[in-house]
Amino acid sequence: MTSSTPAPGTGARVRRERTRATGLRRGDAAAGWLFTAPVIVILGVFLAVPVLMALWVSFSDWGGRGSPFSGDVDFVGFDNYTAILAGGGLAERDFGIALRNNAWYVLLVVPLQTALSLFLAVLVNRAILRGRGFFRTAFYFPSVTSSVAITVLWLFLFSATGVVNKVLAAVGIAGPNWFNDPTGVVHNLLGVIGITSGPTALTDADLLGVSLWDWLAGPSVAMSAFVLMAVFTTSGTFMLLFLAALQNLGGDVTEAAMMDGANGWQRFWRVTLPRLKPTLFTVLTLGLIGCWQVFDQIYTGTQGGPSKTTLTPAYLSYTAAFNSQDWGQGAAIAFILFLIIVAFTLIQRWILRDRPVSKRRAAAYLPKATKTTDGMTR
Repeated sequence: MTSSTPAPGTGARVRRERTRATGLRRGDAAAGWLFTAPVIVILGVFLAVPVLMALWVSFSDWGGRGSPFSGDVDFVGFDNYTAILAGGGLAERDFGIALRNNAWYVLLVVPLQTALSLFLAVLVNRAILRGRGFFRTAFYFPSVTSSVAITVLWLFLFSATGVVNKVLAAVGIAGPNWFNDPTGVVHNLLGVIGITSGPTALTDADLLGVSLWDWLAGPSVAMSAFVLMAVFTTSGTFMLLFLAALQNLGGDVTEAAMMDGANGWQRFWRVTLPRLKPTLFTVLTLGLIGCWQVFDQIYTGTQGGPSKTTLTPAYLSYTAAFNSQDWGQGAAIAFILFLIIVAFTLIQRWILRDRPVSKRRAAAYLPKATKTTDGMTR
């Protein structure tokens, strides 16, 4: 008969094997938690707790005085969210206007700053470029300058009598009154060809209190100036990310492509850019988050004007809470903005995911079968 009793020392040997398999010695896990405890406490006190408090405020009628957890504060459920998304009043319309403005801002800034930063990175990465250090510093310098200072400078450059309009006047173009012009760029372009009003299907239908025709107005002239400022100030930072990625790429694949007869554009599009996908995802994600959170430029520059055409959800959340003392709606706008950012990040991650090579494309790289004289396929 075979005994089921384990041999002496078997348990200790199994524990030692498990320890070797996990790579942790006795006490390593406790030491790890001990060293990370200060950071966990700091993040919990200054990040997790405030976020949870703000979440509670978004479901309450707290007026900004006293503790939000006092007995005088009532739970109102989704009333704050309903007022913003389906209330039919000024709160819904303001949020719709802010969302439209910010959507056009994101749609223009993210592609432009990504393309420009990649172009600058490729440019300063070329070994034949003299003074590469100077150009890298010059392109990066606007990114380390205070956004408030850049905004004040932009207000001066784009004023009615500013440098930009003087340059446009020198070439025969009458520049607009940039930060005081609420008209949409798309509507202005349509007006050039005689289209001044939209079809009934667009003017009668609305989304968040804003007609679909106004959703398609494009960014206002004032917001367009902020778009240019964002591209100018952020491209340098993303240029460094692309530059670091380019310098870490091996040259063997590029040399193989050159041996196969690929020209410069083919090598960049087919070889270099696919290997930059992780960096591209990082740049797009950071750009997307930064564009949806735009606040300080609006606060310093136009404070939502003219005619609310530079109003953004982040600035609307601030004014609702601090100016109107409606802290519940301000917190609700902030969490809706958080969900929008998360949703766009997930969509972007899905689009840039690694896809398996299709059988049709893989067949082009497989050796073709040939028939021998005896009829066998090899």
